[in-house]
Amino acid sequence: MALVAGARGDTVDAMTDRRLAIAAWESLFRAQHEVMAEISRDFDDDQLSGAEYDVLLTVTRCDEHTARLRDVTANMLISQPSVSRLVDRMVARGLVSKQPDPQDGRGAILRATDKGATMFRRLATVHGRTIAERMSVLTDDELAQLEKLTARLRGV
Repeated sequence: MALVAGARGDTVDAMTDRRLAIAAWESLFRAQHEVMAEISRDFDDDQLSGAEYDVLLTVTRCDEHTARLRDVTANMLISQPSVSRLVDRMVARGLVSKQPDPQDGRGAILRATDKGATMFRRLATVHGRTIAERMSVLTDDELAQLEKLTARLRGV
């Protein structure tokens, strides 16, 4: 079994079937696209956008519904400037409060407001049900395997 240099200088198993890898990637990409399109309908009522939900998901999982802005940004799939603008809009809507981080002069602390936490919980109930229904085509063992496989793809 020979190892060859990958695109980023790492080594990959030369025995990997390239066609199979591409077919698996395409299947994963299409499944992700279709599932996301379906579960994104939960955000059609304009109460919270998907990005606002992601911010509140991170903040409400933390102690006292408080998180550092940099931690929120690290969990988002959008750029730091976009997260900052999003958070500013959420502050204006009364969903989160934003205070200077006493341990980092350039940072900020976000706290979910009662309004933001309530809106998040209401949508999280619906969204969790939608996700569970969509994923119910897989058994619990398959879901566990999918979680392990996608974690490996992410290098976790």
